[in-house]
Amino acid sequence: MNENQSLPASSIIVAATPIGDVNDASPRLCAALQQADVVAAEDTRRVRALASRLGVHIAGSILALHDHNEGERAGALISQAKSGARILVVSDAGMPTVSDPGYRIVHGAIDEGVRVTALPGPSAPVTALAVSGLPSDRFAFEGFLPRKQGEAERTLKELARDPHTLIFFESPRRVHVTLSLMSEHFGDDRRAVVCRELTKVHEEIMRGTLAELVDATQGDVLGEITIVVEGATQSVNARDHVQAVLALVDEGMRLKDAAAQVAEATGARRNDLYREALKAR
Repeated sequence: MNENQSLPASSIIVAATPIGDVNDASPRLCAALQQADVVAAEDTRRVRALASRLGVHIAGSILALHDHNEGERAGALISQAKSGARILVVSDAGMPTVSDPGYRIVHGAIDEGVRVTALPGPSAPVTALAVSGLPSDRFAFEGFLPRKQGEAERTLKELARDPHTLIFFESPRRVHVTLSLMSEHFGDDRRAVVCRELTKVHEEIMRGTLAELVDATQGDVLGEITIVVEGATQSVNARDHVQAVLALVDEGMRLKDAAAQVAEATGARRNDLYREALKAR
């Protein structure tokens, strides 16, 4: 967006902000911050700090728009846009609506016939996918897993056979627990990547199997975390091979070792074989 190109009136503009390096801010974002009549920001302090680092002045009003108040404020913002205002929606980092506020106002604006446009830019899920080395032709963004362990386990169980590369957000204090649950439900040998502090000075990308990443995250983990997990690559049903596991156990082999041997021979998941054998005993 150059000096001769202005934000469209009567519109909602969702704009991506840097996920780490402020130099990733686009010239269009800089211009939009200066031109918007209203800047609806997830955190008003952070958008002011971003503008300061970019050397731009926000001339319009700044309004907090976060998960707890978006439902209440979306209607008023849409009404302002219908009256001619240019409403710029930004989150703390990345693209609004992607595990961040913005969906309700975009959805409502479309229903009201208000123009919605976007200023593309940084996005943690796509950045993590690009550097993961995992298949990128088919992927699914799952955001944060449910906080309650039982709900998280049910979600992972549903995703265990999904062939898409899966992308998750996670807090640093929960990443070890989450990887442990993924290892249990997806299998120890499923490939995955943990991306920490993407585009920042202390960026770190850890690649390996889920079992290896569980070990690698036992200590303190700091920063913003994105996890990319390989999709399911086989559809062998563990239940079809439970009797083979039990036969080895009857011969004196430990259940864990029997499950591992049958898994290697059939392609079924070791953890699935182990659990199914426990149920059948």
